[in-house]
Amino acid sequence: MTPTIKKPKAQKDQREAARSMEGNIEILNLNMKPGNTLKVKGKISADTVGFSINLGCSSRDLALHFNPRFNESVIVCNSKCSDFWQTEHRDHHLPFFRGCTVKFFIEMLSDKFRVKLPDGHEVCFPNRHGYHNINYISIVGGLKIISFKMT
Repeated sequence: MTPTIKKPKAQKDQREAARSMEGNIEILNLNMKPGNTLKVKGKISADTVGFSINLGCSSRDLALHFNPRFNESVIVCNSKCSDFWQTEHRDHHLPFFRGCTVKFFIEMLSDKFRVKLPDGHEVCFPNRHGYHNINYISIVGGLKIISFKMT
């Protein structure tokens, strides 16, 4: 796996550009299949509004968009088909906060994704596309990656 850093678009404030770079990772050859689990550990930025972990075939076709939003105290999950967002699922169980270190376990099953949160709570989201192989992952926003492993 060769991670590539996704650069932010031109922005007026250089500090904002540096802050938006934090945690932005894109991997194009993940090869995740049903039965595999991603273990993602990171530190949440103290001033972020949120971050997202995206799994799919490309940035235009996402099977799972996992998006904790601190300004709304919610975890939003969604999928994207040909660059169009589908119906989102909202889970109001947000057991972590800005500035903390977190670990997520994202398990791919044949019919759904199961995300285990740091406190053991699970968020399940259907595999709407029916993908049997996920090659694309991006982690965007205020999550600085400490470790990343697929088993």
